[in-house]
Amino acid sequence: MTNPVAEPSTRDRIVEAADALFYQQGFEKTSFADIADAVQLSRGNFYYHFKTKNDILAAVIALRAARTQSMLEAWARNATTPMARLQCFAEMLIQNRQEIQRYGCPVGTLCAELAKLNHPAQGGASMIFGQFRDWLRAQFEAMGQDEQADTLAMHLLSRSQGIAALAHAFHDESFIRREVDLIGAWLVSLAPNAVVAQQPRRRNTP
Repeated sequence: MTNPVAEPSTRDRIVEAADALFYQQGFEKTSFADIADAVQLSRGNFYYHFKTKNDILAAVIALRAARTQSMLEAWARNATTPMARLQCFAEMLIQNRQEIQRYGCPVGTLCAELAKLNHPAQGGASMIFGQFRDWLRAQFEAMGQDEQADTLAMHLLSRSQGIAALAHAFHDESFIRREVDLIGAWLVSLAPNAVVAQQPRRRNTP
């Protein structure tokens, strides 16, 4: 007998709704009323859980960081080589292509907005990029690129952000796919022959 899935708490529902609205509308343009309406809560019940929008922002950043960590751990479990794990990172652009074309990268857009606002939470938001940087560096180190691992990690991270920004600007899915293929070829050029032979073929994502 399987245990029933627990219903999300009211607080969790607020954070989930805020996460989506901050991504789709931006942090500054999203009001308490927008979030309360999305969760169908009265103002009194809403303020019981969060007193300020900055409190909600902190919870959203924590949620995104936890999701990022879970995703990185899943890639590490499911991909058997550093090459395959790095390809998982690149293919994230394809898997999220519709949202990226419409709203941009959720991490990049939030970091850019908070930086423009000179918001004190901008450092916390940028820590999610730090999670990706550390993980990518570890994969390049596992490929034998010890001295260049961090440089390569930052290159791949910045390249993915550039792809997301231009895909958002031009709404061009074919551009995303071409760039991910080019990243794959670049990764192959960095790998020793023994690892190249194990490089996975990219799935044809519908």
